[in-house]
Amino acid sequence: MATVSYPYKRIPLFPQFVAALVSGMVLFLGLILAWTIGYQLLYAGRIFPGVTVAGVDLSGLTPSDAAVKLNHSLSYPITGKILFKYGEQAWVATPAELGMVFDPTSSAMTAYDLGRSGGLFGALSGQIRAGGVGVNVPPVIIFDQRVAFQYLSQISTQINQPVKEASLSLQGTNIVTEPGQVGRELKIDATLVYLGAQLQTFSDGEVPLVVQEIQPQVLDVSAQADAARQILSQPLILSIPNAAEGDPGPYVYNVEIIANMLGVQRVDNTVQVVLNPAALRDLLVPLKSQVDRLPSDAKFIFNDDTRQLDLMENSKVGRTLDVDASIQAINDALLRGEHTVALVVNEVQPRVAGTATGQELGITELVWAETSYFYGSGAERKQNIQAAATRFHGVLVAPGETFSMGQTMGDVSLENGFAEALIIYGGRTIKGVGGGVCQVSTTLFRAVFNAGYPIVERHSHAYRVSYYEQTASGAVDPKLAGLDATVYFPLVDFKFTNDSPYWILMETYMGSDSLTWKFYSTKDGRSVTWETTGTKNVVSAPDPLFEVNQDLDKNQIKQVDWAANGADVTVTRTVWRNGAVYFSDTFTTHYQPWQAICQYGPDTKNPEKLAKEKGLCRAPSS
Repeated sequence: MATVSYPYKRIPLFPQFVAALVSGMVLFLGLILAWTIGYQLLYAGRIFPGVTVAGVDLSGLTPSDAAVKLNHSLSYPITGKILFKYGEQAWVATPAELGMVFDPTSSAMTAYDLGRSGGLFGALSGQIRAGGVGVNVPPVIIFDQRVAFQYLSQISTQINQPVKEASLSLQGTNIVTEPGQVGRELKIDATLVYLGAQLQTFSDGEVPLVVQEIQPQVLDVSAQADAARQILSQPLILSIPNAAEGDPGPYVYNVEIIANMLGVQRVDNTVQVVLNPAALRDLLVPLKSQVDRLPSDAKFIFNDDTRQLDLMENSKVGRTLDVDASIQAINDALLRGEHTVALVVNEVQPRVAGTATGQELGITELVWAETSYFYGSGAERKQNIQAAATRFHGVLVAPGETFSMGQTMGDVSLENGFAEALIIYGGRTIKGVGGGVCQVSTTLFRAVFNAGYPIVERHSHAYRVSYYEQTASGAVDPKLAGLDATVYFPLVDFKFTNDSPYWILMETYMGSDSLTWKFYSTKDGRSVTWETTGTKNVVSAPDPLFEVNQDLDKNQIKQVDWAANGADVTVTRTVWRNGAVYFSDTFTTHYQPWQAICQYGPDTKNPEKLAKEKGLCRAPSS
């Protein structure tokens, strides 16, 4: 028989290695599986050896037996001690009082599951650890945090306290202080976390109380109290720096006044004792009207011979009280222990110093001179004309300035040199302080009118007054009707604007029955023409009014108001400059018809006849 032979084929090593490795792993897994299953079969229904719960050995016991043993062996919820401590205070409670309940059945089942759960390797690992060093399974507990929360809430009432700022108050002039207090709050939720971890150990122990402290912004005000006592140790004296004779002050405020203003303000993270800024402001604002002083320009007269300015009154520096800066200065000084404090006063320089020259100001010649007449005026009326006119002698008006007569004249009062004379008020001619001042305003109005400067504000009288239509001879010129001006500052004013590039110097000169107002400046080529309609729409004065005056004797009569016909007058002014019209304006005046009034004594018979005999309460001549 014939035989067939095949050549030898060598099998590669790598496939052999892989096959061997796979076979080994399968064998290893098989052994592990066999061990695990076999070990479980060996201890079927029983807990593996080496398993304890909270130190109680449950090896080989069924879950039910283990539960019984745990129930008898573990009394921790009842006998355990949990310590809470804060500072010198301490509280001890059993776990049961804190809401802990031990579950022996679940704990036994947890012990039983060790080595039987977690997959093949998890089960094997549990069996090996239990059989080796042993495994202590944590007990299963039920922790009712609501019970623990209530217990900790009771503790919090002994720990918690509100934060309190230190305070400083006044009782009269006595300083009363109260220290601040650190706030504390037991953080119950955070403490419950630590408590739960401690209960899980099934052992006695201390659980830290989580307490949050809240620091007050101001804990101690003893230093501020000392500062307050220093502030109230003596009166406060306020003065104007570099005070001269006649300046107001010093102002002295006693301790009681200072105490009423004392307050506390926060500065960064502390407090500072100061005088209340609002109260200080109320104190200083009234002083401002006394301390403040407007700067005054130098006053000059124009020397017609030298054509230079002669100094009549030097300029004065003005001042203004800086209330805000003074408040700060007062408080700063008091904190330094100083009680005499200089107010903060700012200087305001005058517009024109006494060294100014006519060339610098553009005052080189007489621009216009206007004269009005007041024959028949009484001594009181002349006194008022003199008192008012003097206030404008040497006064300067700047280029572009709108000049207010009322503001420059100031207060018309007996204290300022004025007397009582006849004025128009409330529809009657009565005696009042300053009667005759309108002679001054009328003269200024006509000077401005004829010099060609723009007039911003002008008011006529309620009725025609003969003084304002007099000529140098004492006669009345009806053409001057409508060229009067009244002032009753601040309600009624006269204003004009210096629209030239030069300063205006005003000079006033009073004669026995006349007032002359001069404007010195530099002529800029302007001239004035004007027209008047004369009196139109004339309305006769009402019949005289006769009334009893209890202060007069029988058959005694006097006139207290004078008749004047009503009329309308329109004056048109054209201002020319270098032969061309510069501007024109119109002044319309409405004069009311005015009633003459005569007063007579009681029991006077036929006062009308008596007035006629004495030439009183006659009809106006025009």
